[in-house]
Amino acid sequence: MTIASRPRLHELAERIGAVAALDGPAEAVAKWVRGAVPRGPVKDTLSGTPLGHALHPFLTDFPIGTWTSSLLLDLFGGREARPAARRLIAAGVLASLPTAASGISDWADTTPASDEVRRVGAVHAVANVAALGLYTASLAARRGDRHARGVALGLAGIGALSVGGHLGAHLSYAKAVGVDQTAFAEAPEDWTDVLDDAALPEGELRRAEVDGLAIVLARVRGQVHALADRCAHRGGSLSEGELDGECVQCPLHGSLFSLADGSVERGPSAYPQPVYEVRVENGRIAVRG
Repeated sequence: MTIASRPRLHELAERIGAVAALDGPAEAVAKWVRGAVPRGPVKDTLSGTPLGHALHPFLTDFPIGTWTSSLLLDLFGGREARPAARRLIAAGVLASLPTAASGISDWADTTPASDEVRRVGAVHAVANVAALGLYTASLAARRGDRHARGVALGLAGIGALSVGGHLGAHLSYAKAVGVDQTAFAEAPEDWTDVLDDAALPEGELRRAEVDGLAIVLARVRGQVHALADRCAHRGGSLSEGELDGECVQCPLHGSLFSLADGSVERGPSAYPQPVYEVRVENGRIAVRG
């Protein structure tokens, strides 16, 4: 394989991301989800704020694990394994509901900023809904003593689940959906001048750069604070947001970060914001990691 070549499955995901016909229905659904799940405890829970990382990837292990285990029992377990396979499928159906809720909440936050994520995420969701429908039908067939039909539906379900899983991995690892957007930000170890002290009025935000790293500066009650400007949630610029007491609010999705230590006061961000030390000397503001 040459350096320039790409795996075909990766190319397939990128081709899906180029299908503009998906935009209309996808954005309509995403807009409805954003309106149906307002800021607050429910949104924070779906986003993984209490966990400190995204909730959706964690939850996907349950339906994937139970449905894959049922497949193995179908193939190798024999007649005596049929009740266990039914229970596993039922558990996967139940687990898929909160998994889908957290996933669609995450996806709805990304769609205004990325056409490709909107489109790939829509197909990812359709594939997983298809898997849920097929496994639900498989469970019904097994309970109706139509085991062979149930197995066939389960095989179709694992196929749909595999498509959804591949596209979900593309979103996470190729497009960084659900990843801490500040994970690779490196602040200077030494004190570095960033702004004239007079350029930062009380109660306002200013953006500065240090070796390519964007920093947001805020002065509240006379004290200067410095955080990474790129929001850990979806990469919004905090300097374009608003101050809310001793916190800064991201303009994209409303995540609220403490100026003192970067902690998440309100989601949907699951990750705290990097905070930098600040020094004001001789009319200049300097920062370091």
